[in-house]
Amino acid sequence: MKRIKSNLKPLADARGLSVRQIARDIDYRFESVRQLYNDESRQFPRDLLDKVCNYFHCDISELLVLTEYEIEQKEPQE
Repeated sequence: MKRIKSNLKPLADARGLSVRQIARDIDYRFESVRQLYNDESRQFPRDLLDKVCNYFHCDISELLVLTEYEIEQKEPQE
């Protein structure tokens, strides 16, 4: 199965930027940027994606990547 994954952490780490600094620089809510950084976002606000892509001078395909992952199988309960 595939899922969309945020690539913000590697982008930020490569430039030595903190989540707080990015949020300040793009004038966006820290919590939303933190969730994107930690790949915890359930939704991706379009304006946040726009600001982050412009900030890093990158394409959306560099910020959000499609990755393979396995679904954990739950053991039947007895």
